[in-house]
Amino acid sequence: MTELKRRTVIAGLGALAVTPVFAPAIAQKRYDEGANDREIKIGNIMPYSGNASAYGVIGRTSEAVMKMVNDAGGLNGRKVTFITYDDGYSPPKAVEMVRKLVEEDKVLLVFNPLGTPSNTAIQRYLNQRKVPQLFVATGASKWGNPRQFPWTMGWQPDYVTEGAIYAKHILSTKPDAKIGVLMQNDDYGKDYFNGFKQGLGPANERRIVQLSTYEVTDPTIDSQMIQLKNSGADVFFNITTPKFAAQAIKKAAEIAWKPVHYLNNVSSSFGSVLKPAGIDNAQGIMVALYRKDANDPQWANSPDVVAWKAFMAKYMPNADIRDDGHNFGFSVAHTLLQTLKQAGDNLTRENVMKEAANLRAFESPLLLPGIKVNTSPTDFYPIQSVQLARVKGESFELFGSVLSNESTS
Repeated sequence: MTELKRRTVIAGLGALAVTPVFAPAIAQKRYDEGANDREIKIGNIMPYSGNASAYGVIGRTSEAVMKMVNDAGGLNGRKVTFITYDDGYSPPKAVEMVRKLVEEDKVLLVFNPLGTPSNTAIQRYLNQRKVPQLFVATGASKWGNPRQFPWTMGWQPDYVTEGAIYAKHILSTKPDAKIGVLMQNDDYGKDYFNGFKQGLGPANERRIVQLSTYEVTDPTIDSQMIQLKNSGADVFFNITTPKFAAQAIKKAAEIAWKPVHYLNNVSSSFGSVLKPAGIDNAQGIMVALYRKDANDPQWANSPDVVAWKAFMAKYMPNADIRDDGHNFGFSVAHTLLQTLKQAGDNLTRENVMKEAANLRAFESPLLLPGIKVNTSPTDFYPIQSVQLARVKGESFELFGSVLSNESTS
């Protein structure tokens, strides 16, 4: 890895209105299944039910963004048809629903499917069919492997990078730490944990005094939290999805365990995690962020936040705007829109992937200042920077500099 890069601060994001004109001039229109002169079909799967159902708002928000696009005249003059199915956070169900999207609905691409287990289950199928598996909603490091899986691309910072950054911060601020880890027992959890261990380095792995795991089907993690407290750990790395993250924060307060608490980014939502756990219980928790908390007063006048609030008021008036999933869905949907705009009238699956791998300093709305989307034919990690923050009151207090994946070397 090269030395730490510092990206320049964004001066302003400008207007975010979706315009129907942004097409390079090409000799003739080209299409694959799922696209024609009038329509672009986008497929999606989300856990609208089951233990990860808190994430379902991401799909509903992306769906609403496409309605906004259609109301504004469509994308390059074409209506966007967004087809989204419930996979229940179940890999077999994910395979079933993706096959339906590809073989029956005949979508152009599968966008932002959520979860490491589900994406792992569908990855080989979509690559064999040469259907884009684009901007997946999971930070597992495996989504950035264009040689082996040229039709799969991630979006958010990868879990290995994030885990390593937490480890390095612990070593710099509490070198004698006794670390307890709670981990979801699947590829998602293991990716975070492996990055965390890389950040600690072999000489410091002994700082981990307790590793407790849970299954996504478990009703609670109460016994694991008691186990972690009893280990004597004074630092807690919480690798959990929203339901269990809220339980862990609440249980720590109930048993009067007060470690230095690091929470993985995928559970950084005030609406689905911190408020249900009790805001008082969440004070001081640290998390690596790459998107703005759109409800934080410090961003109130940012053009992208103003646009997001107007969008939510019009298209999702009954939604809980404290739920970070709406923020995520809005931002990632605009990255897809930019990709399709660049593709213009050449809406083949191959060209969509080509344009996804040609995003240059794209300022997707709601990203933190200094963080932009960059890809290339050999770089399938669109966002590779984060900034540390801590819960203070009902918002996040950012501290330190913007850190990129190179900082994990």
